[in-house]
Amino acid sequence: MNTQQSWVARSLQSVWHPCTQMQHHESMPLIPLSHGRGPWLYDMDGKRYYDAVSSWWVNLFGHANPRIGNALKQQLDQLEHAMLAGFTHEPVIQLSERLAALTNHRLGHCFYASDGASATEIALKMSFHFWRNHGNTEKQEFICLKGSYHGETVGALAVTDVSLFREAYGPMLQRAHVIASPDARQAADGETAVQVAERALKEAEALMQQREGRIAAIIVEPLIQCATGMAMYDVAYLQGLRRLCDQYQIHLIADEIAVGCGRTGTFFACEQAGIWPDFITLSKGISGGYLPLSLVMTTDTVYQAFYDQDIRRGFLHSHSYTGNALACRAALATLDIFEEDQVLQSNVQKALELSSAFAPFAAMPEVKHLRQRGMILAFDVQTTAEQSRDFSRRFFTTALQHECLIRPIGNTVYLMPPYVMNSEEIQWLASTTKQVLQEVLE
Repeated sequence: MNTQQSWVARSLQSVWHPCTQMQHHESMPLIPLSHGRGPWLYDMDGKRYYDAVSSWWVNLFGHANPRIGNALKQQLDQLEHAMLAGFTHEPVIQLSERLAALTNHRLGHCFYASDGASATEIALKMSFHFWRNHGNTEKQEFICLKGSYHGETVGALAVTDVSLFREAYGPMLQRAHVIASPDARQAADGETAVQVAERALKEAEALMQQREGRIAAIIVEPLIQCATGMAMYDVAYLQGLRRLCDQYQIHLIADEIAVGCGRTGTFFACEQAGIWPDFITLSKGISGGYLPLSLVMTTDTVYQAFYDQDIRRGFLHSHSYTGNALACRAALATLDIFEEDQVLQSNVQKALELSSAFAPFAAMPEVKHLRQRGMILAFDVQTTAEQSRDFSRRFFTTALQHECLIRPIGNTVYLMPPYVMNSEEIQWLASTTKQVLQEVLE
């Protein structure tokens, strides 16, 4: 009989789950899902869970969204996939054109992959190869921010500064320069977020001066460093970084995998700084959370550096499912919803409601650095030594008991809900989060 318990046992026997110490599932529940509807996920016993983290930040418009689903059904009858080398198709062309238009055609060339880490690899390789094609063969070094996360493949891990992910693989990795984060939580008494950004920029400039002629690119998550605990910073940092990159002839790679697609309030987070990078990486929400899809957008300057009769000057990188027609169709349906429902405009009101609902948390003595940027809200929890033991797992399991999926990063509790949440759900989410926090700290 296929009971909930039997599904769990079968999964634990055969599936190696991601970002998980499997032994923890001896005490932490594994939940076999039956289906999803809107912001809710349902298990095999019919219990529901509010997906407050958008299933690792990918879901934008709810589970089983009929508009995305119908677009995929139509595409299934036309073309599911074909190799993109030597061929092309309508969904990938239209998606590339529409994304380019969203950058005012400043980044008009799209190169496709399947996951965020692969997009990071592509951007790093493109930058490295660009300088080689230009005869700048010494520009082989990369810069990332303290606490940065850009993926877990070998190249992406080289520009990731999270020891938990890096430690075991250190000997495999290229060394990147790690510089100060502009994380506004680092502000000293009386210091503003802009001043923190200025301090971080001084360190960036000092390194660029020291390694002038050797740095290929710097990679950052614009406005929010997500995996390091939703570290938010001022737009002044991006503006200053763009100036420095221009001055020292260094590529700026904007990792918008998590923060793009409207999460911060604009479709691209970089828009809020009034700058465009040399590369944008996108994944997660671009397909609405339906199918694996990632891409790198870049400028005509970069593209032209590879345009040559000599195949060795071409960008010889590929993935079997590059530009998958179904994934591109899901992305097109996602962009349709953004336009037809004026999502960015309606999210302004939802973000205000989210801010208002969680405002009382600032008065709680255990809550520090309550912060928000668009549809991402986070706060840090100050705990005793006893309370901090397995805080994130205890919070996660307690929240599940209250029908809510929240997965803290260390002692940082964050919400990145799908855009289909309504006013009633926002209030419920605030009261439920407060109740869970109180129970975990008891």
